[in-house]
Amino acid sequence: MNKTFSLLLLVIITLNSFGQQKFPKQGVLEDLLYLKTSLEKAHYNLYTYITEEAFNENYTKVRTSITQDSLTILETTSLLQAVISKANNGHTEIPFPGATYGAYANAGGTLFPLELAFENGKALIRKNLSTNDSLQIGSEVITINKRSINDILYQIYPLISAERRYFKLAKLELFSFPRYYWQAFGEQKFFDVEVKENGIVKKYKLDAVDAIKGFEIKRNEIFQLDREFGFIEGAAYLRPGNFSGDKEQYKRFIDSSFTAFKTKKSPNLIIDLRNNLGGDDSFSDYLVSYIAHKPFRWCSKFTLKTSAILKRHVKETYDVSQPFWKSVLSHDNGSIYKYEFDLYQPQPETKRYQGKVYVLVNRQSHSQSAVTAAQIQDYSFATIVGEETGDFPSLLASQYGFNLPNTGINVKIAKGYIVRINGSKKPEGVQPDIIIKDHLLDENDEILDGLLAILKNQQ
Repeated sequence: MNKTFSLLLLVIITLNSFGQQKFPKQGVLEDLLYLKTSLEKAHYNLYTYITEEAFNENYTKVRTSITQDSLTILETTSLLQAVISKANNGHTEIPFPGATYGAYANAGGTLFPLELAFENGKALIRKNLSTNDSLQIGSEVITINKRSINDILYQIYPLISAERRYFKLAKLELFSFPRYYWQAFGEQKFFDVEVKENGIVKKYKLDAVDAIKGFEIKRNEIFQLDREFGFIEGAAYLRPGNFSGDKEQYKRFIDSSFTAFKTKKSPNLIIDLRNNLGGDDSFSDYLVSYIAHKPFRWCSKFTLKTSAILKRHVKETYDVSQPFWKSVLSHDNGSIYKYEFDLYQPQPETKRYQGKVYVLVNRQSHSQSAVTAAQIQDYSFATIVGEETGDFPSLLASQYGFNLPNTGINVKIAKGYIVRINGSKKPEGVQPDIIIKDHLLDENDEILDGLLAILKNQQ
């Protein structure tokens, strides 16, 4: 069983009752207003990607749509997501309601039986979990229960915060289409599906599958939490995992990896930042220090906005004697200021890797992993290989969270703005030096295999 799913089961068992909770209409309306005012006061710049008029118009639309006297936790979450996602900022979000989904799954809930990937404007079958074996992997899904796939996506998009459609679809892949379909449309026991196979549209009737036995246990999450190093076809290979966790343990892992690489004297090193959820620059900089040939920073400019909400979070969470957090408390609420990070020194030359370095990215290289890839690219520390990242490397981020007063739903918000090393603020992901497309949910590793083929031809 996938280790990530084992953790999900723990959440399901622990928080089962949370999924059954209901809230009175007035409490939900109060939380909607609290969410709006908190975003206005605490977000770095709420109107970066949308006008104030459009944001307020959407807020009013969501608020007036509430007609029932009480709402379930799922209904409430979806309404709040429809407000916050309008900011079009991936780091300002209300995440997928995992505890509510866990309670539903644990109670015998069912899901749509096809895992989808979204590529070139098409919804493609990447895993068939139904009992109908005749469905071909890679076929395009056209309709589900007489709804076009575009109409379905239109209903799902308000649940997902992202700067653009490309990133929304990446997040939809990350948390999986069947889960989000359930959130948007509720439980459905049967599905009439139109699929285009080899240019021919065919119709299938599919049964829903048990959310645990028929879905979760049979799949792996896209994101990869484990760390790994080794050698593949003569090349050193390193997957550092997310840039978070026990920092000293992480450093020991990186040290051991590069000791092994230096002993083996491999001419090429592949650092894999695909399917990476990001994390903290103090982790990523330690990795970069082993391939850097000069002092470096993780970004060219970092500015942040302080607020009463942020200050309360800092006092509850961090050591306020640290310079960074002390700066948050010392500035007036609502002020935006620049914070200068010190240059990070490379490892001693005797420890650094001296061969050619390649960094793998894909649309699931999130947050700090995208920032790190851009940092490495801008300093010419390595060659970037793969496909454009979903996240921007110059972005509204430095995320923190707070809970809404009545529902307790957690809100994530961006307090800072990060500019990549080369100073570009262009709204785009990291553009690889060598482009190789990734078909995320199949069994092939197009990017790694493609790079290995290139390296073999260079020998």
